[in-house]
Amino acid sequence: MPKRVVCRELGPPERLHLENFASTPLQERQVRVAIHAAGINFPDILMAAGEYQLKPDLPFTPGMEAAGEISEIGDGVAGFSPGDRVIVKLRHGGYADEAVVSPSQLTPLPSNFDYAEGATFLAAHGTAYHALIDRGQVRSGEVLLVHGAGGGVGLAAVEIGKMLGATVIAAASSEAKLAVAKEKGADDLLLYAREPFRDAVKRITEGRGADVVFDPVGGDILENSLRCIAWGARVLVVGFTGGIGLARTNLLLIKGASVLGVRAGEAARRDPPIGEVRIKKLMEWAEAGKIRPHISHRLPLENYARAMRLLMDRKAIGRVALMMR
Repeated sequence: MPKRVVCRELGPPERLHLENFASTPLQERQVRVAIHAAGINFPDILMAAGEYQLKPDLPFTPGMEAAGEISEIGDGVAGFSPGDRVIVKLRHGGYADEAVVSPSQLTPLPSNFDYAEGATFLAAHGTAYHALIDRGQVRSGEVLLVHGAGGGVGLAAVEIGKMLGATVIAAASSEAKLAVAKEKGADDLLLYAREPFRDAVKRITEGRGADVVFDPVGGDILENSLRCIAWGARVLVVGFTGGIGLARTNLLLIKGASVLGVRAGEAARRDPPIGEVRIKKLMEWAEAGKIRPHISHRLPLENYARAMRLLMDRKAIGRVALMMR
């Protein structure tokens, strides 16, 4: 029987359970996907703890992105066939051997990606795209400061920022993470423990500051970022893995700066054409070999708690994938 990770009570990853489940018959216009890999994302961890904005009814299966092979299609499905390799977009349900979805939740897997890369692609790169292009409107020649540059979404921002012609300053917590950011195209590297990053940014930019700040960390990182920005800067609030940050209004006023919230998934749900353009462009770049997830760990499904802990303990570089087959 197929297996899935189930959240029956809110809490840490260790409270989740791996359980067998019975496959359900397909309804009209549904597709069954044999999942080969699922990506681990911070929202999965927050959702299981009851700390995310989306709170599914218990029990539920975490996992907002996966990749696999179509095993069955229902009546009325067009554009997909059994055997197709696909990326599966979910709000939850990805930590499982199979998923039943609608065709609108599927995207063909890039021909040069394996399943793990497909399962760790759209969430991080889609967020970075929405942040830098739709919200931040990064222009060639600008300075982009990327926090958490060793994480999945941070590395995606480094890649896309360089493609947009920005000078990218990557900030991270270890030399190993910065080495990967350098491989992805970062121009300057900042180790948080080495010196206050706001001083380093001022030094690198000769006092001018960053035009765009990409911040998935929050906490003190946000406030200190406001102390090393250029006039008219855009500060992109992507997440809060380091705690909720406070934006001092006097610092924003002095620099004529803007603080912009980034919710890539919600933006696409409210304005589907934005999401369609985003996915089309990301797929083009992926097929051309210009962008690719960096996966530091690939673990079997039964190691779901360890996989989630790798993100929680900041031990992953880039992405972590659960492997089902």
